Formats: sequence, C-alpha cells, structure tokens
Amino acid sequence: MKLGFACKFLTPDAQQPYPFKSPTRKRFLGLSDEERVKLVYDCATFNLTNLLAVFEQLARLPDALRMMRIGSDLLPLYTVPEAAVVYRECLPDLYALFDACGASARRHNIRLSFHPGQYSVLASDNPDVVDRALEDVEYHALCATLMGYGKTFQDFKINVHMNGRRGFAGFQAAFSRLSPQARMMLTVENDEISCSLDEVLQAQKLCPVVLDIHHHWVKENAFIRPDDERIAQIKASWRDVRPVLHYSISQEGLIPPQGFPDQERLGLAKSKLRAHSDYYFNDTLNDWALSFDEFDIMCEVKMKNLARDRLYHYATKRC
Repeated sequence: MKLGFACKFLTPDAQQPYPFKSPTRKRFLGLSDEERVKLVYDCATFNLTNLLAVFEQLARLPDALRMMRIGSDLLPLYTVPEAAVVYRECLPDLYALFDACGASARRHNIRLSFHPGQYSVLASDNPDVVDRALEDVEYHALCATLMGYGKTFQDFKINVHMNGRRGFAGFQAAFSRLSPQARMMLTVENDEISCSLDEVLQAQKLCPVVLDIHHHWVKENAFIRPDDERIAQIKASWRDVRPVLHYSISQEGLIPPQGFPDQERLGLAKSKLRAHSDYYFNDTLNDWALSFDEFDIMCEVKMKNLARDRLYHYATKRC
C-alpha cells in the first residue's frame, strides 16, 4: 500500500520549501507581450524545478510513501485564452524539465496524479462549462503527457467529480470528447453532496472509480467496508491496476477521538462535517481506512505529508 499526499510538501516544522508560483490573471494581462512571455516561462520553470526537487525528497523515503498529487498550477495561467500564444512560444523550452520530472518519478516508482478543481464540471447542463472542463482536463493530460505518461491505462491519474445536472449521461458524453490520452488517465470520484458512490459506479466501464470513504460517510452516514459488494466493482473498474481511495476525516472537535461517529448523534450540518482535519486523530477511523489493503490511499488532510507520515508510522506499528 502506498500513502500519498496532495500538492504541498512540508518540512517537519510545517514550512513549504518547494512552492509553486501562480501569478494572477490580472497581473498577467497588465504586462506587455514580452513581459508576459518572461513571467510565464519563469514561473513554469520555477514550478517544474521545484516539482523535481520534491521527487528527489520522495526518493529518499520508503516506497510506500512515494505517491503525490501535483498541484494544478504547474503551468500557471495555461487555460487563460490570452496565455495560449505565450505557451505556444515558450512550451518547447520546458520539455527538458518535463522529461526530467517524469524520468525521476518513474525511476523512483512515485505514483502521480492531478485533481482538476471544482469548477471542472463535465456533467454540466451548460455547454460552455463543459467546454471549459474539457479544456482543463486536457491541460492536465498535456502536463502528464509531457512527463512521458498517457501511454498505458492509468499510468497517471487525473481525478474528477461527476457533479453536474446531467449526471452520468452528461459525463459519458463529455468523456467521449476527450483525447485518448486523457481517457486513459481519467478517474471519477464520489462526492458528499451531489453524486453518491452508486451513481458514480455507472461510469465503471468508462473509467476507474475512486472511492472517497469520507465523502461516502458524509453523504450516507455509513462506513463502507472492504467486503461491501461495491468494492469488487470499484476494483474491477481499475482493470488490474492497483485502485486508489481518498481518506479524510472531519475536523478536530467535531467528531470524537475514538470510535465511529454517528451523524444523527452529532447533530451537525454536512457542510461542517465535510471539511478536512489537520491530522488523522481517530485511530478507529485509521484502522478502518487501512483495512482497504488492496488500495493505495491518497491522504486528504491539511497537514499534507506530515499527517500522511503519522498515518504511515501508525500503520507500521500495527503490523
């Protein structure tokens, strides 16, 4: 089992030594053409160099800790229409850095993913929103492809939610419009508000299903188990690739430090329960998450790799 973290690599004193630079659209548009090229190139170079540095840090860790989600601002402003001409000019100059990042990740067996933001809604009933969502997914697929991925099924994971008024029908229609590389990398996740696990499982023949166990609990007030019949469907959707689940818990003070919380007893709104904690402070929930031993786990907690590392040490002590 690999345990991953999302986007920000933190030092033991919670500093971020390898941040990404992401200038605002307003700043970019206020520059001359020459200044725009320099800004985009400098920021993208900075981000890719720092990403490579994170990979070098992960290479020093046990194999079980070599898994991460890359921040979506790797190429800042890429989907801003005015930046398209800038990237056409400077993107080839970034190829060597992309190559180095991909080679490092593969050499050190680092499992990678992206997670486009909440506004990438493939199942929207607004055609313009769908077009922008497709553009966003293809941007992430481009970054992965430039690192040497998109060659085999799920050699890289691009995860989205299936929220949107058109539901599975809309998601299916949008999926068919994606490039072959993007289709091989796309996964779909259940959420805590709009799309239940049962609804997302409609997509299991299109792409792998990512199980978010916290989302499932928030939506259903139920703790799904590894022997649930739906788990077999989820694993089958990955077609012999090791599946991924997402694990988070509600914030400290909202749920007890031990035991399985019950929403009816808590009496809290789902909007409060959905927010992520800093660390995994409830060992009952940790044991539950770790019982999905055929999955890799993406740790979705605010303290990133520090919280992930604590979970790892807890898991090793259990064995």
